[in-house]
Amino acid sequence: MLRLRAALETTGYTYDGVAGLLGPVAHAALSRNETTPGMRATADGSPLATLVRLWLLQAPVDHEAAERALPGLLGPLGELGIVQASGGEVRALVDVRPYADDERDLWLLSDLTPGLDGRNLRVGPDHVLGISSASTSLAQLTVREPVDRALDLGTGCGVQALHLATHVGEVVATDVNRRALWMTRLNAQLNGVPAETLDVREGSLYEPVAGEDFDLVVTNPPFVISPATGELLVYRDSGLPGDEVVRQVVTGSAQHLRPGGWAQVLANWVIESDRPWDERLHGWLAGTGCDAWGVQREVADPAQYVELWLKDAGLHGTAEYTARYDEWLSWFDAQGVEGVGFGWLNLHRTDRREPVLRLEEWPYEVEQPLGPEVAAWGRRVELDRSLDDAGLLAAHLVARPDVRQETFGEPGAEDPEQIVLRQQRGLRRARRVDTVEAGLLGTCDGDLAVGQILDALADLLGSETAAVREAYLPAVREMLVEGFLTGGR
Repeated sequence: MLRLRAALETTGYTYDGVAGLLGPVAHAALSRNETTPGMRATADGSPLATLVRLWLLQAPVDHEAAERALPGLLGPLGELGIVQASGGEVRALVDVRPYADDERDLWLLSDLTPGLDGRNLRVGPDHVLGISSASTSLAQLTVREPVDRALDLGTGCGVQALHLATHVGEVVATDVNRRALWMTRLNAQLNGVPAETLDVREGSLYEPVAGEDFDLVVTNPPFVISPATGELLVYRDSGLPGDEVVRQVVTGSAQHLRPGGWAQVLANWVIESDRPWDERLHGWLAGTGCDAWGVQREVADPAQYVELWLKDAGLHGTAEYTARYDEWLSWFDAQGVEGVGFGWLNLHRTDRREPVLRLEEWPYEVEQPLGPEVAAWGRRVELDRSLDDAGLLAAHLVARPDVRQETFGEPGAEDPEQIVLRQQRGLRRARRVDTVEAGLLGTCDGDLAVGQILDALADLLGSETAAVREAYLPAVREMLVEGFLTGGR
């Protein structure tokens, strides 16, 4: 695999190299699974163009051209089942896709992308998914602090394991799909991950790591919510009905976390009729004993959800599409499902008697990567918990420098009707405030204690200082946990 990596580097088969060759139009078209603009952009016959056609466009390439791009490698790659040479042509049997983070180029083997150019290609049960929006979302969400041990639960082709190997001493990657584990091992070799760093194990959920604990657990489990009937696709279907697999992942994570450890889960969950979505998740999280921050990013109605996953399975336009569609919707009706939520769950083991559980909706744009914000939230919760009211009044807090104030009202009006504080970075959270909260944030530069600022604002308003302190200390705590204020001195 190191020889393959050298050939890929030599030809410039990197994320930036491919994007440069294709240009913005063909690159965007390929993201929509359309290859015609890409074929036009790769007509020069260069080694880079040959590899793009072979793997990304899934087109047969001339044997001589393939040999020039991959000198001496066609035989070994054929034996591994990565390419197939026949009749003077070479075809891809799996995808080899360039990928990159902020510091390095990577390559990932996975199964071929289905549905190029509208072809209705049904994927097999052991299909190994490559880079997806879900995998990149989890990678961007992950806390990237150096730790000793991490678990990549349901590794797939090993995307998360490759990222974890950069800041974790030992990574355990598990999956029930043997083909996925085979690809994970190849991807580790291709990207230079030392053998002693990555331990790849077969098994379901936490069975392969029974009795073990970790500093970090990350997982993009097979979370598709369905009646668990018909053919199952391992990368997305757990075989358990509804969102049971997510519940088991979440509730089982705490016993595998070391003190201070994080479990980070990308998931779907059921939204039941006449029950708030966060009430269901609260029931899962409350029993873990961990601080938890959950964010619902999207909501799909039942029909949208079923259409998405039936098309994902290559069933659109087939004879069984309508029957499966109707069966799935009937099951949703019987279960009282009115929607499906998608988002993040972050659990932090702090061993506190009363853990903090925060569940919120935030469907707006955020700054990526979000991992630093998750870690910062954990630190802010600990700071808030360490301060009683007297300690908070004595604290010298500092307003976060990226916060901006927006005011709304009639033109020319003396006072605004609304004041909104908005973060420009991280979650880019917004908060409606009154003049006291806005004045407090504007004054918090570390020089004065919170109590001094509230007393000064009380004097300006002609209010009792004790009443202002009592009324606004909860707001100060909220702004601290939400990141509008940070610890000063």
